[in-house]
Amino acid sequence: MGADRIPDSMPKMRWLIDLIWLILMLLAAVVLVPRLLARGWHRTHWRGRFGHGPHLAKGSAPRVLLHAVSVGEVNAIRALVPMLQQRGCEVVVSVTTDTGIARGKACFGEGAAVVRYPLDLSWFTTRFLNRIKPDAVGFVELELWPNFTRSCARRGIPMMVLGGRLSARSASRYRLIRWLVRPMFRRLARVQAIDRVIADRFIAMGVPADNVSVEGSPKWDNTALGATVSGVEALAVELGIDTSRPVVVAGSSAPEEHAAILAAVPEGCQLIIAPRRPEWWDEAAHVLGPCTRRSLGENGQEEGDRYLLDTIGDLSAAYALADVVIIGRSFAQRHGSDPIEPAGMGKPVVCGSAMGDFQQAMTLLRSHDAIVETTLAGLSGQVRALLDDAQERAAIGQRAIEAIRSNQGASQAAAEALCTLAEAAQPGQ
Repeated sequence: MGADRIPDSMPKMRWLIDLIWLILMLLAAVVLVPRLLARGWHRTHWRGRFGHGPHLAKGSAPRVLLHAVSVGEVNAIRALVPMLQQRGCEVVVSVTTDTGIARGKACFGEGAAVVRYPLDLSWFTTRFLNRIKPDAVGFVELELWPNFTRSCARRGIPMMVLGGRLSARSASRYRLIRWLVRPMFRRLARVQAIDRVIADRFIAMGVPADNVSVEGSPKWDNTALGATVSGVEALAVELGIDTSRPVVVAGSSAPEEHAAILAAVPEGCQLIIAPRRPEWWDEAAHVLGPCTRRSLGENGQEEGDRYLLDTIGDLSAAYALADVVIIGRSFAQRHGSDPIEPAGMGKPVVCGSAMGDFQQAMTLLRSHDAIVETTLAGLSGQVRALLDDAQERAAIGQRAIEAIRSNQGASQAAAEALCTLAEAAQPGQ
């Protein structure tokens, strides 16, 4: 039997939510509009944010919509998408950010449609669902919205969270507006959380306990452990990297860190900095001074050892070139960046203390002595020590590979659950 459509027993609540969003948008516009204009965001696909776009023809295969907010969430489902397709499901990936859209198209090509996720006003979500016509929806990590989940529930579209992450900070904020968010949690057919603590937070938010399980993170499944990735040699040649000399890669970095990272890398070592956001690229170029910018197609072999990765989709290849990886946003108060991919490649990973959004990964890597934690003041010493000790670099990397291998399998569990939900929800089933 397909999923039952749930009648909208509280239509006034839908209009109240729309009114709240409209008021918040108007208030936010005072701050956001100047930023949109300054950073060029006004040129992004706003029709897509309003739910407009091509209608996707519906065939007989069950269709799964995966919502991945930005680059990190898109990367998390690289293994999941082909697993769903191998099981006979059609996959559509929705993304919020421009960088996520670009990454989704780079990862999935023509194999999966990549579309813009709408703003959470009821008429936008209705228009979006009319176009996409999913049989099941999977939210990557979290990213739930009241109107979208309500629209899905009214149509009988089952929803689940995969790789579920709900930090203590987010949970405390949700509790302040529990009257608004509790219904959207209760609508979830499944939650696959990354650990027991987070599973309990989802239950406290209103997800029935029988619908919650602990499956780990799908991110563990996306790294070919110890292996290289495509595009590595091309990136080295195009940038002018000398692979016979040491390379340090600072991935997903923040403006507060760039000067300290530059100072921490010894003379004679090549440094690749990849800022987390496009609007930080020019600032990083200023800090680096004379440097090779990837976006300009420059070859820096004759110009020095500083490289700025100001493009989308090249960070994996850069990590594969690294002798040492520095995790950006972990030395600023920005809750860190994901260490899983470089650790899975067998790279020695160095990070700061601000890794609050990646506690599961940190707990695992710490338990295997597979990550180096330090401060900005100690960063230079740690980088130099690792560059001087090839044996220690290899040992840290091997321990990281073993740690990640022991935690793989979440993507397979998510594929099974999503296909089951989508098949059951198809008309006539």
